[in-house]
Amino acid sequence: MDDYLDPINSVNMPELTDSGVALEFLLTTKTGIRNLSFALTETASPALRKLMKTQLDVMIDMYDEICELMMKKDWLKPYDLEAQKDLDIKSAENAVSIAQLDLFPKDMNRKGLFPTPPK
Repeated sequence: MDDYLDPINSVNMPELTDSGVALEFLLTTKTGIRNLSFALTETASPALRKLMKTQLDVMIDMYDEICELMMKKDWLKPYDLEAQKDLDIKSAENAVSIAQLDLFPKDMNRKGLFPTPPK
């Protein structure tokens, strides 16, 4: 990507952003499940243990829903490791591409560019 301000380079960016947010949500939920499971084993109060079990069930259901959404959108392929590897490589290449952007280009003139790229 040579010019990140050119609207043509924003094609597919919403989907890339959505998949990144979904992955972060999935990983955060997974971490929460692990932490809550650990806390559950350390809790002595029966009332608190019951509350934590209920919360754990909710978090597991949410994790399942996020996984289903990501698989439906082809953002996660847990049953096809080769396809998942290709997705991961593409994501890494996108991250490197974004990191190499010239954030302060010499030519800042955007006259004549439209916010909607041509179809």
